[in-house]
Amino acid sequence: MLKKSVLSALALGFASTTASAQTEIQWWHAMTGANNDVVNRLAEEFNASQKDFKVVATFKGSYAETMNAGIAAFRAGNAPHIMQVIEVGTATMMAAKGAIKPVQDLMKEAGEPFDPKSYLPAITGYYSTAKGEMLSMPFNSSSMVMWYNKDALKKAGLDPNQPPKTWPDVFDAAKKLKAAGYNTCGFTTAWSIWANIEQFSAWHNIPISTKANGLDGFDTELKINSPLHVKHLQNLVDLQKDKTFDYSGRTNTNEGRFTSGECPIMLTSSAFYGNVRANAKFDYGAAPMPYYPDVPDAPQNSIIGGASLWVMAGKSPQEYKGVAKFLSFLSDTSRQARLHQESGYLPITKAAYEKTKADGFYEKNPIVEVPLKELTNKEPTENSRGLRLGNMVQMRDVWAEEMEAALSGQKTAKAALDAAVERGNQMLRQFERTAGRTN
Repeated sequence: MLKKSVLSALALGFASTTASAQTEIQWWHAMTGANNDVVNRLAEEFNASQKDFKVVATFKGSYAETMNAGIAAFRAGNAPHIMQVIEVGTATMMAAKGAIKPVQDLMKEAGEPFDPKSYLPAITGYYSTAKGEMLSMPFNSSSMVMWYNKDALKKAGLDPNQPPKTWPDVFDAAKKLKAAGYNTCGFTTAWSIWANIEQFSAWHNIPISTKANGLDGFDTELKINSPLHVKHLQNLVDLQKDKTFDYSGRTNTNEGRFTSGECPIMLTSSAFYGNVRANAKFDYGAAPMPYYPDVPDAPQNSIIGGASLWVMAGKSPQEYKGVAKFLSFLSDTSRQARLHQESGYLPITKAAYEKTKADGFYEKNPIVEVPLKELTNKEPTENSRGLRLGNMVQMRDVWAEEMEAALSGQKTAKAALDAAVERGNQMLRQFERTAGRTN
């Protein structure tokens, strides 16, 4: 009996040792639906590929909720190892003193192969310091494209295979579409600020703010009331009067105006692809964002939306070794190419992009390559690397309020954008005081 008890104890001890030898890596994310399935599958595949580490993926709510939960957990001493954060939350993460471990440092210390230059520059620029140090790992990235209803263009006497390229072309096409029966909406945009200020500025190589849109540090001053910004908003105001342009809100809740056939041209995220494919009952296409042809060197390059993976501070070397191995796993060329082709996420590495091209994927699915052509159209400049402005989520709402005031006739375009700059600068100063003015 004693011998059996000793053997049982030894067996339990051995099992406990085996279990404890596997290091858990907590990954908090904000993905829902099919995207949540992608996250879980990635964790399962990594766990099956080796025995030393186990990634546990946990849904924590919206992007804002996930970021807030992660920062609160860090302050309480129990942060996850990896946290998914929306792209405009970058400044907030950097300002959370001592909360993060830069990805570039992590990979070097863990001895994992890592070359920032192997990633698409338009993506990595968003998540890197002015010196090029990558702070977080790009994960789910998208950009903005112009979706168009080919059947509607044909009905309006336009070439369905030659969508408008410039803003004047879009305005003309929208007037013809309106005359052809699209009375309530010739064209529109979702994500109004992302489309008409953030992407618009990068695509035309003009600043959103000083200091490389905040990527080079604090003390930034907004520049979104430039003559070109005013001109564009004034054009939208004028076209709104007869519904040649019709405002569709601050987010993407009205994207159904395109899939229903009401709005034959809509600028929104390239990640809209799955929705269009599932719901549009007409022939459709996607094209690069329009530009003003009188702006020198336009178009430049687009910027990204989506999120990246941040590594939280305060973990053991063994835990960081597991995190680094998982990030290497995610960056594998074949895996990135497969994720891109199956999910619609953009590939984060140049090699995955080239592999997808070599596989002939874009020949059968040209729409999926449009945002990549925008992102890689030209080498990013200080105006088109991205933006890193504090309180950006709240500031987008302030800018939208002013844009809406202009569209409703309460203010001129210039007065609205002047107010957006003044109010936005106040929010930036407040953020700097809270963050202690450290980068």
